[in-house]
Amino acid sequence: MSTLHDTDFFGWTRQQADLLRTRRFDQIDVPSLIDEIEDMGKGQIRELESQLGILLAHLLKWRYQPEQRSVSWETTIREQRRRLTRLLADSPSLKSRLAKAHDDAYGDACLIARRETALPEKTFPEISPFSLGQTLDPDYWLADDTEMAVGT
Repeated sequence: MSTLHDTDFFGWTRQQADLLRTRRFDQIDVPSLIDEIEDMGKGQIRELESQLGILLAHLLKWRYQPEQRSVSWETTIREQRRRLTRLLADSPSLKSRLAKAHDDAYGDACLIARRETALPEKTFPEISPFSLGQTLDPDYWLADDTEMAVGT
């Protein structure tokens, strides 16, 4: 049996909001509402992993292809760190998932970095060379395995 949730998602969301607003709780599509709320939470985790993956990929590129460093890479690193800071401020409970998301995102980061640099797969370590703290630290930059500030 097809429901409004299945045939017109936007219409369904407006209907459910109206039912909640008017406190007609007995008419709410509870099973679908539960699924959608859970999916929203999963979406936040996917966003966290995606932003970490992009950030880690650029940190890998920064470290393993120093001759190609650019303002674009620097800007992407800074931008992703800012986005992550905002995401974690908006959803503080994501911090409990941060370490796992960091580990999960590293594999994606290696694939991104390999695609964008054409460096051999074995260039990148199996485990992230960047701790979670280093990854998120706005002042952390790597060159030849030593910490340095951009532009020095």
